[in-house]
Order: sequence, then structure tokens, then C-alpha cells
Amino acid sequence: MVVSTAAPAAEVQVGARPQRRTLRDRLKRDWTLLLLCLPGVLYFVVFFYVPLLGNVIAFKDYAPFLGIEGSPWVGLENFVMLLEEPEFWTAVGNTLQITALQLLLYFPAPIALALLLNSLVGNRVKRLVQTVVYLPHFLSWVVVVAMFQQVIGGAGTITTFLAAHDVTIGNLMADPGLFKLMATAQVIWKDTGWGTIIFLAAITAIDVSQYEAAAIDGADWKRRLWHVTLPGIRPVIIMLLILRLGDILSVGFEQMVLQRDAVGAEASEVIDTYIYYHGVINGDWGMSTAAGLMKGLIGAALIYAANKLAHRFGEQGIYR
Repeated sequence: MVVSTAAPAAEVQVGARPQRRTLRDRLKRDWTLLLLCLPGVLYFVVFFYVPLLGNVIAFKDYAPFLGIEGSPWVGLENFVMLLEEPEFWTAVGNTLQITALQLLLYFPAPIALALLLNSLVGNRVKRLVQTVVYLPHFLSWVVVVAMFQQVIGGAGTITTFLAAHDVTIGNLMADPGLFKLMATAQVIWKDTGWGTIIFLAAITAIDVSQYEAAAIDGADWKRRLWHVTLPGIRPVIIMLLILRLGDILSVGFEQMVLQRDAVGAEASEVIDTYIYYHGVINGDWGMSTAAGLMKGLIGAALIYAANKLAHRFGEQGIYR
């Protein structure tokens, strides 16, 4: 008779939940990754979150020589004065008009260019075109505005050429009625190529077998574009659109300041330049801070509302 001396097998508990690690254990496990993230976290804390404390100026009659603590508290008086200021509403109107033009004309441009670049067969040609269209993003607005001035300004190349052939277009860069379209055209020329990067990455992530299955079913390139490519990048489009809505009241400070004298404040004044000229130049710190605070709160509310709307339509949005 053989007697088994083996120890009884440990009972396995099916469906047992794994033991949750403590915060100390997780910090000990991930300390290297946390150390790598520390410089980025410090950057945002020092330059983005700590300055938020300065928004208390919006509720005070702030004077630099008195300091924040020494300046008298005025409550909502700065907000009331701001809403009664006609120049503020002019800036709001110009900002919304430029934003609408950028959403209508600029936002689809990177998507269309990414689809066009994805259709190129040769990788060498594709890389060459990508390099060329990325370059304008790295030019400063000073250079971009100067280039537009040299091309379509009063003495620009195209203006001079057309004038020599008895076609007068005037100085397009100094026309207040065309300023908003010109500003949008400058943004399209400068940033469309750079904006294609994330869309090209999203297109690359689409499973190739979906294109193959669509081709086997007889779908031409238009059908594959409509039923495979666009649905594949739709979450990215929705996410970027939500983020753009949150930034709806920011249309470019440098670009507007550089062209303000040429077209006048009536046509080019936006919220950012209004804050600069009334706060930094004229010293009205309280009302300018109130304008900036309102701008931030409206942007946050738009992001929250757009994200909720995306969830209702079954999209992921930017957070759950």
C-alpha cells in the first residue's frame, strides 16, 4: 500500500478579487515614472495654477503700489463696469466673428489635408509634402504678417503686378472690412500643415482590413473615405472640436496686435488685445482681470457642455 506524502494542493478561489495595493506600495513601485513627470507637473503648477490666485484682483480696485492685500475690495463692481463698456462688446463681437470663420474655414482644413496626404502612394513624396506644409508653423507671427504684407499689401508683389495690368485691388492688409477673412487666411496658411499630424496618426491607426473588406465589397475610394476613414477619425475630430470650443474666445494675441494699427481697433480689437491695452497700457487692472476671468469661465463652461453633448450622441469626448 502506497501512502502519498504530497501536501494537499492549495485551494484556488475562483472569482476572488486581487488585493488592492496601498498608496505607499504604488508610490514605491512607480517612483521612477513619477520622478519623470515631476518637471512637467511643476511647470503647470508654477506657471498655470499658482497665477490663478491673482484673479482676486478682479474683485478689487487694484493699485500696484498698494499691492493685492492693500487694494480696497469692490466686489462685482469691475464686472458691472466691464459689461457697460462698449469697447468690450466690440471686442467680444470681433472675437466671435473671427472664431466662427476659423471654425468654418480653418478647422476642416487639416482634416482635408490629412486625407489628401494619406492618399499619396509614394512615401518619399508624402514625407516631402509633410515637411513643406509643417514649416510655416515654426515661423513667428511677425514673419507671417510681414510676408502677407509683402505679397498682398499696398506695395506687395501681387498688388504691384495687378496694378501694372490695370487691375486695382488696393491694400488688402489695411482694409478693415476684409481683416477677419485675412486673419483667418493667415491662420490657415500657418497652422494647417501642423494640424494634420494628429489626424494622420488617427488615420494610420485604422485597421487596414477594413479597407480591404470595403474594396472586396466593391466600394470605390469615395465610399471607403466616407464609411471607413471618416468614422475612424471621428472621435479625434470630436475631441479637437470640443477643445477648440473651450478656446473659442482666444483667436491669437500677437497676430491681432501686429495688425491693429493698420486696420484700426474697431475691426481688430479682440478680448486678448482689450485686456492688454486696458490692463497693461492703461493700468485698469481690475476690469481687465475681470474680463480675463469671464473668458476663462466661459471657456470652461463650453468645454463641459460640449463634452456632455458628445456623450449624449454616443461619443467618448475628452473625459467621462
